Amino acid sequence: MNQPEGQAIPHAKKGADDNHVTDRYYIVLVSIHGLIRGENLELGRDADTGGQTKYVVELARALGECPEVERVDLLTRQVIDDSVSDDYAQPLEQLSENVRIVRIACGEQGYIAKEKLWDSLESFADNTLNWLHEQPRLPDIIHSHYADAGYVGTILASHLGTPLVHTGHSLGRGKRMRLLASGVKRTEIETTYNMSRRIEAEEATLGVAERVITSTSQEIREQYALYDYYQPEQMRVVPPGTDLEKLHPPCGDEINTSIAAELNRFFRTPHKPMILALSRPDARKNIVTLIEAYGESEALQEMANLVIVAGNRDDIRELDSGAQDVLTDILLAIDLYDLYGRVAYPKHHSADEVALIYRLAALSGGVFINPALTEPFGLTLIEAAASGLPIVATEDGGPVDIIGHCHNGYLIDPLDKEGMAATLQKLLSDTDNWRKLADNGLQGVRKHYSWQAHAQGYLNVIRPLIQKREPLQRMQLSRRRELYRDRAIFTDLDQNLMGDRESLNRLLELMHRHRKHISFGIATGRRLDSAMKVMRQYGIPQPDVLITSQGTEIHYAPNLTQDRVWTKHINHQWNRSAVSEALSEVPGLLLQPKAEQHRFKLSYFMDPAIAPDVQQIRQLLSQQEQAVNVVFSFGQYLDILPVRASKGFALRWVAEQFDIPLENILAAGGSGADEDMMRGNTRAVVVANRHDEELSELSEIEHIYFAQESFAAGIIEAMDYYDFFGEES
Repeated sequence: MNQPEGQAIPHAKKGADDNHVTDRYYIVLVSIHGLIRGENLELGRDADTGGQTKYVVELARALGECPEVERVDLLTRQVIDDSVSDDYAQPLEQLSENVRIVRIACGEQGYIAKEKLWDSLESFADNTLNWLHEQPRLPDIIHSHYADAGYVGTILASHLGTPLVHTGHSLGRGKRMRLLASGVKRTEIETTYNMSRRIEAEEATLGVAERVITSTSQEIREQYALYDYYQPEQMRVVPPGTDLEKLHPPCGDEINTSIAAELNRFFRTPHKPMILALSRPDARKNIVTLIEAYGESEALQEMANLVIVAGNRDDIRELDSGAQDVLTDILLAIDLYDLYGRVAYPKHHSADEVALIYRLAALSGGVFINPALTEPFGLTLIEAAASGLPIVATEDGGPVDIIGHCHNGYLIDPLDKEGMAATLQKLLSDTDNWRKLADNGLQGVRKHYSWQAHAQGYLNVIRPLIQKREPLQRMQLSRRRELYRDRAIFTDLDQNLMGDRESLNRLLELMHRHRKHISFGIATGRRLDSAMKVMRQYGIPQPDVLITSQGTEIHYAPNLTQDRVWTKHINHQWNRSAVSEALSEVPGLLLQPKAEQHRFKLSYFMDPAIAPDVQQIRQLLSQQEQAVNVVFSFGQYLDILPVRASKGFALRWVAEQFDIPLENILAAGGSGADEDMMRGNTRAVVVANRHDEELSELSEIEHIYFAQESFAAGIIEAMDYYDFFGEES
C-alpha cells in the first residue's frame, strides 16, 4: 500500500486525549472521486471532474490563509493509472505552507467512475484512519463532499468522535428525477448510477453530520427536504466563493474589443445602455417573456438596447429540440415586435469574453437581468455584480439571497411583463440610484461572495462545533420502508385548486406534512408560463410534477426539468399544420389566442350550436389520416393533441417512471379534460364544482368517488374516503 507519510508541516504535539486542542484549527476535507490537483485542473474532462473539484481546492487554499487555521488537508483518492497524469499518484501535493492534498489508496488503483467506487470506500476509510492516527494530532473537523465522501465521513466521525460537516453538491433523489426526465429507465439508473446505494449513503450522512453546508436556502427547503433525515436546523447557507480577479468593473478599453464590435453591429444606436441577459437556451430561463416585455414597452426601447446571449450556435437546426424551440421562439418574438436594430443576439462568444460582455454592459450604464422561472443559485448575478452591473432577477431561489445580501437590484415576478418593464425603466432612469446599486453590488460581492468571505462564513459555521458551544439537537428521525415515494396525488389546477383559498391552504399543509411519502402533481390545460403565474398568485408551491398544455409537456421539480423523452414520444404521427388545415373550414370553431396555442396543441373555442359534435370532428380528422386525441371541456373548449398525449397518458407515463402503482394514485378532476386521468386503475375523485354533463358517465364507475365538497375541500374529502395516508409506515 502506497500511503503518504505525515510530514512537511509542523504541528502541536498530541495531548493525553490524542487530540490536543490548540487555538488554531486542523481541518480535513474529504473529496474522493474525480481528478484533483492544485494546478491545471482538468475541468470538464468527464462527469466526475467538474465544479466540485475546483471548489474543494479553492476552499482549502482560502481556509489556509485564515489566521485561526493551523492546517488543512484535502484527502482524495490516489490514482495510479497510465491513462491519467502521474500527478494523481503522488501521495502529497503542497498547495501552500499549511495546505496540502493528501492522496489515499482506495482499493482499485486505476481511474474509475464514482459510481463504481462504492465497494472500495471501506478500504479508503480504513487507510484514512491509519493515516490520521500517524499525524501529530487528530483533526478538529471533518468535512465530506458528495455522497461517497459522506459515507466515508460517517465512518471516520464515528471512530474518532470528530464532528462531521457535509456538503452534498448534488443529491441522489434530485438526480434520479433528472435522469428519468432525460429518458433513462429506472433499471438502468440503478445499474449505472448505483442510485439506491447513493441515496442510502446520503440518508446515513444526514443522520450523522452535525452541520450541512449549502449554497442557498432554497436548496435546504426543496432538495434536502426530500430526505427522511432532513434536519433543517442543522443546515447553514454559506454561498460559494467567486474568482474576483477575472471579474471587475470596466476599465474603458472594452469598447475596442472584437466582442464589442460583434454586439454593436446589431444596433442602430450603440451608445444606449444595455439590458443584458445571459443564459443557456432553455425554456426555464424565460428569455422570450423578457423580449415580450421589452417589445411591448416603447419607453424601454427608447431607453436601452437589449442583449440576449444564449449559448453558441452555428446552425439552430443542429441543436437539440429544446434549444431549437427556444432560439426559434426568440427570433420569432424579435420579428413579431420588429425589434431589429434594438436587440443583439450574437451566435458566438468565448468563455473569456463573458467577463468582457458584463463590463461592456456596465460601461454603457446598463443592467443585468435574470428572468428565469426558477433559479437555484444565480452565479451570473454574482458575476454581473462583480463587474459593476446592477441586477434585476426572478423572485425565486438564489436571487432572493443574493439581492438580500448585496442590496444591488430588484426582484421581479418573471411572468409579469409589465412589472418587469417598469422595474427596468425605474433602474435605468435614475443615474444616482444606478450608481448606488452598482457600488452596493461591488461591495456586497466582496463581503459575501469572495473566497475570503466564504472562508470566514465557513469558519463561523464550524467554530461553535469545535468549541462545543452549540449542543447537538437531533429530531426524532425514522426511515420510510421504501426508498422512493410510493404514492401520488394529481389534480387539475383551475377546477380544483383555485376556488377556495382556505381549503387550498389545508390541502397544501397536508401535502407538506406527508411530502416524504406522497408525490404531488398538477395536470392543467394551461401553458407552463400561465400555470406558473396562477400558482404564484395562489401561493401554490412548485409541485413534484407539473403536467401542462393538456398533457403535452411534463416538468419535474426542483428546477422544472422538462421530460424530453415524453416530447419525442408524443411527436409520433403528429402533423400540426395538417390538422389546422383540416379544421380551417369547420363552422363553429374559432382559434383561441396565440398564448393558448402550443407546438403539440391546437386550441379552439367551439360553439356546440353550430359546430359538428366531437365524434364528427374525430371522424373528419380520421378521414384526413390525422391520428389525434380530441379533448372537449367546459362545453366550449376544444383541444386537438397528438394521439399519444393527454393528461391521463402523461399521468401514466410519470407513474411508470416513478414506479408508483396506479392504485396508489389519487386523480382529482372536474371537467372532460380530466376524464382519462380518472378512468382505469387510479383512485379518483370528482369534486362537487364539476361539469356534470361531461363527467356524468363516470358516476357509473365504482372506484370513482363523487365528493360533496368543492375545490380542494373535495380532494381532502376523498383522502379521508380512501384512507389515503393510512398505510404509511
